[in-house]
Amino acid sequence: MTGSLEAAAQLVAELPPAAAVWCSGLRKRYRRQIAVDDVSFSVDRGEVVGLLGPNGAGKTTCIKMLLGLVRPDAGEVLLLGRPATEPAARTRVGYLPELFRYQPWLTAAEVLDLHVKLSGVAVPAGERRETLGLVGLADRADDRVGAFSKGMQQRLGLAVALVARPELVVLDEPTSALDPLGRADVRDLLLALRQRDVAVLLNSHLIGEVERVCDRVVILDRGKVAAAGTLAELLGRTEIRLRLASVPDAAEARMAALGPVTRDGDAFTVDASLEAIPDLVADLVGLGVRVHAVEPGRISLEERLLDILRGDQE
Repeated sequence: MTGSLEAAAQLVAELPPAAAVWCSGLRKRYRRQIAVDDVSFSVDRGEVVGLLGPNGAGKTTCIKMLLGLVRPDAGEVLLLGRPATEPAARTRVGYLPELFRYQPWLTAAEVLDLHVKLSGVAVPAGERRETLGLVGLADRADDRVGAFSKGMQQRLGLAVALVARPELVVLDEPTSALDPLGRADVRDLLLALRQRDVAVLLNSHLIGEVERVCDRVVILDRGKVAAAGTLAELLGRTEIRLRLASVPDAAEARMAALGPVTRDGDAFTVDASLEAIPDLVADLVGLGVRVHAVEPGRISLEERLLDILRGDQE
């Protein structure tokens, strides 16, 4: 009997760690409005996943269902390998909601003290101060929150999400009130969390920030998953940008044979692979076109997002 228990323990030890977030078939309806409809995705340990979509796409509702703040009508959620309904699973999750407010009569240090007590995790006072330093509030630890700007309160919210040593951090619009320097600080912080094998689920309308830090992206539209994948998978389409002079109709037809063409003065953008560049340039020169510049590129995440959303609407 003892041997069987030891073998079972060894088998469990050899299993790969469970995903930080796993959800399947999430649905939520508010009266006649379907907010989330059959949403499934996962976030692995040490992975930063961006949640994108227009207003009303169901992103915040989805996050609240993951964290047990809203009860789903259907579907399953696991946090760090445990059902999200278990308090033990949620104690290892840090969360910054989109809308939050702290007691204005408390200092920043007292706000962290309160949330450490609520989490049930023993965090020494020195470590709490270090967390305030991570978000740029080390010199404001003893100042009352009521005197903080909106950006400073958002930094404090990040500290609250990080102070209890979470294995999963869920951030809902964490940089909406921050200036460019603050956004850069958050970006560096997310990269540092990834290096520590902490998983991050990031909901943000700042697509450029998502593109810089996220390993994968889940795009929601009208409550459904419209697309999901790595940035390489989603941004696989390449472009060729050319500055041309003396462009006859035959040259435009040659470019259009590769894919859609857009023109802005003497600048042309062609949807085509990089391998097509040598033959295209040779053909254009043969047609009498003067080629001033050729720049290979890839579509941005914002362009890809708009393509997906417009395609869904059609």
